[in-house]
Amino acid sequence: MTSTQQYDALIIGGGPAGLMAAEQLSGNGFSVAVFERMPTVGRKFLRAGIGGLNITHSEAYETFMARYYQRSTDIEPLLRRFGPADLRQWCEELGIATFVGSSGRVFPEQMKAAPLLRRWLERLKRNGVTFHTRQRWLGWDESGEAVFETQGNSLKVSAGVTVLSLGGGSWRSLGSDGAWQEPLQARGIRCAPLRPSNCGFNYPWPAHMPSESFGSPLKHIGLSLGGWQQCGDALISRYGIEGGLIYAASHLLRDAIEQHGTCTVYWDLLPDRSKSELTSIINARKGDSVSNTLRKLGLVDGKLALLKALSEKQQMLNRRQLPALIKALPQTFHSTRPLDEAISTAGGVCFSELDESLMCHQYPGLFCAGEMLDWEAPTGGYLLTACFASGVAAGRGARNFLQAKR
Repeated sequence: MTSTQQYDALIIGGGPAGLMAAEQLSGNGFSVAVFERMPTVGRKFLRAGIGGLNITHSEAYETFMARYYQRSTDIEPLLRRFGPADLRQWCEELGIATFVGSSGRVFPEQMKAAPLLRRWLERLKRNGVTFHTRQRWLGWDESGEAVFETQGNSLKVSAGVTVLSLGGGSWRSLGSDGAWQEPLQARGIRCAPLRPSNCGFNYPWPAHMPSESFGSPLKHIGLSLGGWQQCGDALISRYGIEGGLIYAASHLLRDAIEQHGTCTVYWDLLPDRSKSELTSIINARKGDSVSNTLRKLGLVDGKLALLKALSEKQQMLNRRQLPALIKALPQTFHSTRPLDEAISTAGGVCFSELDESLMCHQYPGLFCAGEMLDWEAPTGGYLLTACFASGVAAGRGARNFLQAKR
């Protein structure tokens, strides 16, 4: 059974980008409908806020823009229209106060995503936006109508403008599966392959690795790769390494593995101590066992497990080589974790397919926004900020398109 519905504006995907696009269109006399595959909207947004919703970052604009790597020139025009300061003001207008944490990250005072999302949805509904859940988008029919599958039935939707905000390819259970690539490519819209970003990496730990080491944090540890280096935290897992520091380097690691098949990084187990300082301390404790010396240096738990797993016993017993090993412990990776496990994805609709309002050159009235665009960024509020900004750009573009047709 197939039925047909008609709206001025159709938003497919109920994440931050889609909801923001709906907000730009609402209150202008247009009928605006959000269609979402999952039973409720904003599921990945809510998941991102479980540990504290990091909505944006307070650092200098130039530094902020550099977080978007090679796509900074594509993202920059979006952030000029709706940047970190605009996002914080928007939260305030919803009645959600924000604050800057010690790391420069910006959070809602309540720390959670649910209160913000609840107030946002209330405002959208007051402005006439309708929501249609459990609607899986299948593409378009021959006449250009959007086709949805819902509880075994087929639904067609005709709209003056359509905004696609279907997410990337990670967290399938929350609604993002990348299935939108096929209908877009069938229409000739070029998409870069989806790849994991902000992800963990596999590593075959030696058999002697104690099981209690899995889950051990690596607090205040250094990581270097080529000319890139940074300090932060990571985590030893059964499959390899994950955590904030490895996520920050993940785009470099992933690209190197894709190009060369492997990538070697170097861990600095004691970033606050120089190699010469370590040499002096180790030489002064020649009467101690190596294990006791390492303990006195602060190499315990996760860091000690990492050192033992990535070096030979003879290396650790060689006091002359030990300082260099502590300051540059090599680890070689061959693969990322699966795409679905990644926090976000790279790849998607190429910016060359879109104009400055994110409308498809080939299909006037069709806009794309959010993580389904070909960009990536580290965690720290950068992902959400760009998703919101792209939703604003697409929503305003769609609104202007409809107004021009009146």
